[in-house]
Amino acid sequence: MEIDFARERIEALAAGNGDVRSADGGVVDDVIDALDVGVLRVAEPDGDGWRVNAWVKQAILLYFARRDVEWIGGEGRDSLVFFDKLPVKRNYKELGVRCVPPGVARYGSFLGRGVILMPGFVNIGAYVDEGSMVDTWATVGSCAQIGKGVHLSGGVGIGGVLEPPQAAPVIIEDGAFVGSRCIVVEGVRVGREAVLGAGVVLTASTPIVDVRRPEPETAKGSVPARAVVIPGTIPKKFPAGEFGVPCALIIGTRSEATDRKTSLNSALRDYEVAV
Repeated sequence: MEIDFARERIEALAAGNGDVRSADGGVVDDVIDALDVGVLRVAEPDGDGWRVNAWVKQAILLYFARRDVEWIGGEGRDSLVFFDKLPVKRNYKELGVRCVPPGVARYGSFLGRGVILMPGFVNIGAYVDEGSMVDTWATVGSCAQIGKGVHLSGGVGIGGVLEPPQAAPVIIEDGAFVGSRCIVVEGVRVGREAVLGAGVVLTASTPIVDVRRPEPETAKGSVPARAVVIPGTIPKKFPAGEFGVPCALIIGTRSEATDRKTSLNSALRDYEVAV
């Protein structure tokens, strides 16, 4: 597939020039095929930041418009059956991925070699890189980008985003550990090797308060590399009085050990973080 040509055709279809249900829409299928094997990504590293490929998101939206609802799944007694517009992913063996029933990844998501998908869910456009774990009942939303060697613990919710096309997806960088029942949504970026303790909730407006120094520093939307984060509250005044509102507290720094597992255990021991 010639990328520049595909981009031009997708942008034209999104603008209403052409019929996505006809042969004109064949380019949409080509883009989703490329997403499914990791040739294309919705977002990709660009220097110290990330670049969002808005036209790829447009292709995903056009794919929904191109397809009808149909029965999906095998006919055997033990087969899962769905009634939806999008097929489920089936190329686990070719990619070197382990999928534990009833784990489901939608066609058009990518799972790298060595990924383990427990009974969780990965949506279209998501990218889960090599050696990562999507643990039981964890969900990876549409277009989310999960790095290498990431652990998404049980019940983690990684938010998705399709519209607007230029909006940044959630990004969890290499080696991060996301504790059980964490929620990360609205384009939040979690830096490499960061540790989120159980129950941390991060949205675009969640205060992320660094308490590692004598004076707190507050940011939003991004967790620094190797930060150790726990749930917290900060006071806020309302007409009815002062109440605690949720925040995330950066309480420490994960050590730069060669052995990632040793580093994680050290962080949990030193800062008593629940996972």
